[in-house]
Amino acid sequence: MSPYGNRTLSVVPLQKFVLDRFGGGPQTQALLFALFLVLYVVAILGNHTMIVVITLDARLHSPMYFFLKNLSFLDLGYSSVIYPKVLFDLMSSTKLITFAGCATQFFFFSTMITTEAFLLDVMAYDCFVAICSPLHYPISMHPSVCACLVLGSYCGGCLNSILQASFTFSLPFCSSNHIDHFLCDVPPLLKLACADTTISELVMFGLCGLIIVGTTLVVLVSYGYITVTILRMRSGGGRHKLFSTCGSHMTAVSLFYGTVFVMYAQPGAVASMEQGKVVSVFYTLVIPMLNPLIYSLRNKDVKDALRRLGPRHTAT
Repeated sequence: MSPYGNRTLSVVPLQKFVLDRFGGGPQTQALLFALFLVLYVVAILGNHTMIVVITLDARLHSPMYFFLKNLSFLDLGYSSVIYPKVLFDLMSSTKLITFAGCATQFFFFSTMITTEAFLLDVMAYDCFVAICSPLHYPISMHPSVCACLVLGSYCGGCLNSILQASFTFSLPFCSSNHIDHFLCDVPPLLKLACADTTISELVMFGLCGLIIVGTTLVVLVSYGYITVTILRMRSGGGRHKLFSTCGSHMTAVSLFYGTVFVMYAQPGAVASMEQGKVVSVFYTLVIPMLNPLIYSLRNKDVKDALRRLGPRHTAT
């Protein structure tokens, strides 16, 4: 609940917000700028490379890599919605963002983050069908089915974003327009509201909790069946290959769901903004940087495709 009851603040229609990103003097700001710039460039190059390699190499035109290409697109998208503005503000004396710009940034960021949660579920289901029911795989994961699964993920992400944005940006905000965060997100915005935010908080915790718990259960059930199936295999080499492939996805899932749960699915999220900033940097920048490395370094097909792509471009 917003603490507006303890002070008298005039309710005015805010046109701009000030993003109180990170504390510290000029040296700290310069260090953060250099750190974020390196991480962002690596994330851009890594995810762009994954998209190009999967698109150009016909051997990677399979459901798993179709989903992986969409994952790279989402990582590329939501980090680019946030960090060009962060980098600009770290070197600027003013850190303003318009009300419309704040709502737009939140909408696209929330849509892509939620879509990624659903897409990770789809990737777990793809692994489940490939390992536990290989004879039905060509039918179960037909290209039209894959397209529908990805489209459904985007629709789910968009619906969640619309609901969250509607409940948040319809609130009246106080004359204080300083957002204690480096991006426009629900928890810091609720602290500026001049109205009872109980319903908005319940909506956030309810939707995020439902999405996180629901998608996590799908992943756990899928990988439970996958683990049992792999352990029943007699071939040690095949077992190792499948564990390696699934391990990449489980690593990505653990990193993503772990940080998102800390940020959104527990009540302390709204009260602990400093912790929220660190967690937000991790899942909006570090994870998009790590995902291409996780899926390429442990994936023989991707590494082989990179080797084949190198000589092709050298020859041209």
